[in-house]
Amino acid sequence: MSIKHALTAIAMFALPGMAAADPTGSYSLVGRNPDSGEDYTGTVEVTRHGETYIVVWDIGGKESIGTGLGAKFVGEGRFEIGPASEDDTAISVGYVAEDNFGIAMYFEQPDGTWQGVWTYGGSEKVTGEIWKRD
Repeated sequence: MSIKHALTAIAMFALPGMAAADPTGSYSLVGRNPDSGEDYTGTVEVTRHGETYIVVWDIGGKESIGTGLGAKFVGEGRFEIGPASEDDTAISVGYVAEDNFGIAMYFEQPDGTWQGVWTYGGSEKVTGEIWKRD
């Protein structure tokens, strides 16, 4: 799936009634660099740490570490963000990468992938990333 299609899927959000899936686990990923427009690949590990998530990306041998909040649909089209839970169908992450920071949001898709958008401090662009469970 292309990043463009991923962004379209995310714009529609996860559909209410979709099966809940715990975001913890190991994933391979593909994304697009917002500055160069080039695709990149790597891995990401998501673990629950109390009421938060720890998210560790490894892209080209460079590690980025984030802290995340859980999110899920709770009925009647209402979306709730809060403590990490095995019922989460979305995850919001703030991260540090080298000498900068960023934010990201990922949603579980019907095919089991997690698709999201991210940006970094000072950027004027938003780009996408797709996680596939290993």
